[in-house]
Amino acid sequence: MANVYLSLGSNMESRIGYLEKAISKLRLMKDSEVTAISSIYETDPVGYIDQPSFLNLVVCLKTTLPPFELLAETQQIENELGRKREIRWGPRTIDLDILLYDQENMKMESLTLPHPRMWQRSFVIIPLLEVAPDLSFDVQGVTLKQVYDQLQDKEGVRMWKP
Repeated sequence: MANVYLSLGSNMESRIGYLEKAISKLRLMKDSEVTAISSIYETDPVGYIDQPSFLNLVVCLKTTLPPFELLAETQQIENELGRKREIRWGPRTIDLDILLYDQENMKMESLTLPHPRMWQRSFVIIPLLEVAPDLSFDVQGVTLKQVYDQLQDKEGVRMWKP
């Protein structure tokens, strides 16, 4: 079974509802088990900033699905929850990104592992650090804590209070 980390985010009402529905669908996914879920963080938008703030979290998953099959499953969940891809980094009902798939390294048109922008995103690293504090990266030669210490935009990530 592979250890996989997924980032989930939503900034369209009901943000918490979309996150909960996505987690429910992940729990029902074949050949997979959700083993940990981070706290929920409210985060400032990145890239396209003229939009509402996001709710983000990280899910740890054990799965026997190969990476491209897992990608297809996560994209199906996005589609079922009404995800539209109209503006790059724009508003979305739900976003599911595969961050890490064991120690896999791949760069394909539809999937790059580890996720190429995760290293600069506090809204990914902070919840990931919560569920996997001892994680280290062979490729980077660093621990997750070292990545966290280098982040510049941590103030844009706040523990969500409903």
